[in-house]
Amino acid sequence: MPKANVPVLKEPAPKKKSGRKIKTILILLFLALLCVLFFRSSLSKISVITFDGNEYTTETELLGATGLQVGSPFFAVSADHIARRLEEIPSVKQAEVDKTFPGSVTIHIEEYPIAAYVLAEDGKLHGLLANGTRIDLKDGSMPVDKPILTGWKDDDEGLVKLCQTLSQIPDELTADISEIVPSPTLSYPDRIKLYTRSKFEIISATSLLAQKAEYMNEILQTQDPGKLTMLDADSYVPYSTTEDGDDGQNDTTHD
Repeated sequence: MPKANVPVLKEPAPKKKSGRKIKTILILLFLALLCVLFFRSSLSKISVITFDGNEYTTETELLGATGLQVGSPFFAVSADHIARRLEEIPSVKQAEVDKTFPGSVTIHIEEYPIAAYVLAEDGKLHGLLANGTRIDLKDGSMPVDKPILTGWKDDDEGLVKLCQTLSQIPDELTADISEIVPSPTLSYPDRIKLYTRSKFEIISATSLLAQKAEYMNEILQTQDPGKLTMLDADSYVPYSTTEDGDDGQNDTTHD
């Protein structure tokens, strides 16, 4: 007789141990409790905020821009986000934020440099940064090797352009300039007059000043005081020539 095929019985699947589930749940609860305790503790808070490099911007202004304060959550805001907020301040050129756990925030500020000073309508002297931002001077501070701008309107676009230009010229080339006044013409809307401590009177234009600076400095160092024109064509006439009624034989020109 043929043998009957008897189906093979499957072995029963091993039952999962419920103890493993309980252990996992307990670990998760423990970690959650640790997180709650950590974020409620002083370790997760800012304990000290330090600024360096700021000369024209007060720490109060900087703190207001960051939105930070001692006791704020340390991990709430990224360092890049804080830096972007600070760079929205007109006087701040660049900001770098270092966050060191636990609780320390150090902020390095690079401000635009002083380009000139401006005499306001109220008779007070203010500083002008390289981007044209006006700042108040600290009590007792005196202008050093920077020109004073007089006769400029507060909303004059040429004032900003002049500050940008002055900031691009090495200090040794502008150290002798004491005053700059606007003197526009139809041909040169950005024409300016410069007066130096060495008694020169210079006529130039904001758009030409940077490229003419070396020649200007050469004349100031080697010639007697006089009138110097630095536009498309350059000329120099010493005061002695004008006073003596000379025919201009001592004039010099520079293309």
